[in-house]
Amino acid sequence: MSKKQWFKDTVVYQVYPMSFQDSDNDGIGDLPGITKRLDYIKKLGADVIWLNPIYESPNKDNGYDIANYRAINPEYGSMNDFDDLLNKAHQLNLKIMMDLVVNHTSDQHHWFQESKKTKDNPFSDFYIWRDPVDGHEPNNWLAAFGGSAWTYVPERKQYYLHLFATGQPDLNWENPDVRQAVFDIERFWLDKGVDGFRMDVINLISKPKGLPDVPEPATAGKTMDFVADGHRLNEFLSQMNSEVLSKYDTITVGEMPGSTTEDAIKYTGLNSHELNMVFQFEHVGLSPNPDVRLGKWNDQPVKLTELKASLNRWQTGLDGKGWNSLYWNNHDQPRAVSRFGNDDPKYRVLSAKMLATTLHLMQGTPYVYQGEELGMTNAHFTKLNQYEDIESINFYHELVEQEKIVDGPTMLKYLANISRDNARTPMQWNDKNNAGFSSAKPWFALNPNYKSINVEDSLADKNSVFYYYQKLIKLRHNNEIIKYGSFEEIDPDDDQVYAYRRHYEGKTLLLISNFTDKIVSRDYGQSNASSLLIDNYEDDKVNELRPYEAKAYLFK
Repeated sequence: MSKKQWFKDTVVYQVYPMSFQDSDNDGIGDLPGITKRLDYIKKLGADVIWLNPIYESPNKDNGYDIANYRAINPEYGSMNDFDDLLNKAHQLNLKIMMDLVVNHTSDQHHWFQESKKTKDNPFSDFYIWRDPVDGHEPNNWLAAFGGSAWTYVPERKQYYLHLFATGQPDLNWENPDVRQAVFDIERFWLDKGVDGFRMDVINLISKPKGLPDVPEPATAGKTMDFVADGHRLNEFLSQMNSEVLSKYDTITVGEMPGSTTEDAIKYTGLNSHELNMVFQFEHVGLSPNPDVRLGKWNDQPVKLTELKASLNRWQTGLDGKGWNSLYWNNHDQPRAVSRFGNDDPKYRVLSAKMLATTLHLMQGTPYVYQGEELGMTNAHFTKLNQYEDIESINFYHELVEQEKIVDGPTMLKYLANISRDNARTPMQWNDKNNAGFSSAKPWFALNPNYKSINVEDSLADKNSVFYYYQKLIKLRHNNEIIKYGSFEEIDPDDDQVYAYRRHYEGKTLLLISNFTDKIVSRDYGQSNASSLLIDNYEDDKVNELRPYEAKAYLFK
């Protein structure tokens, strides 16, 4: 059993502000639009709203390139609009979690503008600068969005490091002044009343000593793994906690690509003083392309046995030692029902409910990404000019046109399957003009299926995905076993059904989910259960599992 802390009792709803709700009809979602929809989030049952970055930014990477941490992006509104959102959320007992991006800034940030001028000004050491080596980049590191991780600046006659886009220079966390500047930013927002932070790629802030080459063949993925979880990461996070986070009642989650369960325990262990939980990437990184040069770009379905092995490893690995974050999708992942379920209209609702049941009955804090509670699907774009995401576009040009590793039609299939843009289409509020998102042309294309998948229709249908999520969230709030029970895997080699048990104070919960469109039978003793907690069909055939059926039983 884990020690009770408020973040363990919560469900987080993630809002991607640009695509949530436009209030001033410029085609871009904004803060007053979110405020207008707070009652909707409250109705779902969520406790915390995680906002993707809303700071001033040139938007090279949709706000993850911050030019001013203490100012609101004018497209989203003003600081008064933010204060209004925060106050109204708190009146509804909804907490606000900000997205904190402090591995890097925008190249438009005044720190970088000063840093690139000379080698001897107060900000010269705020970023990671290196001299050329034999007229070339300082090492072979590659950026996550394609190309070298180094860009040359003639004024300094040096290269700066950017693990992402050229417009996202990495901060030098070895410099104590950088750490104090970041801590001041955190205090600014916490003093305003925000309730915590989701910290973007926070396990990349401590770079390897001497910045050595990545072992060949160097790829963007290998660079990330090589840089992640550096030797001073615990020290930096402990300092952040002792000087800032421990002084406030916060929820904190660190996005940590490449981290293992052992890493997570170091950063989030019940006895450590760093973060509450991590976002790990293991389950969403399954079925990479067999050609390592193509990395994640693939269109093959995820094998259920591999998915189970990953999720089970995190459930058992952190049980009693740390705390899991539970998610299927977010702004960086394709839509869950398209990737892990079945978005064919015949099975979309069933498989969306099945995926939700499987995840929400695990130990950890569940995250619901906007539209997930409607069963929103991938956009199924077919042309490159339909994409907006810097990662998708850069890799198309690099892999198809420059390196000729893959042909165009195949790469477009990969993008349709796994591009981040699948999650970024505007929220589907109704079947009217622009799905009720805006009266103006939206900044990004709508998913054409908004006519049949939208909030208005979902709220009118008692069997909708929305009300099913609402029921799952209520179950979690009302059942200690869901929040705190230990985890026991069942039949890890079963490639059709995902089943597990949870145990707590003499009770057992049994979850059974059919990940196929076939009728299958399984007997885990469910006929002896005290009660059926939830089922995504209207009746229970006990040992029979219909296509994408998920059900949970309680044994006392």
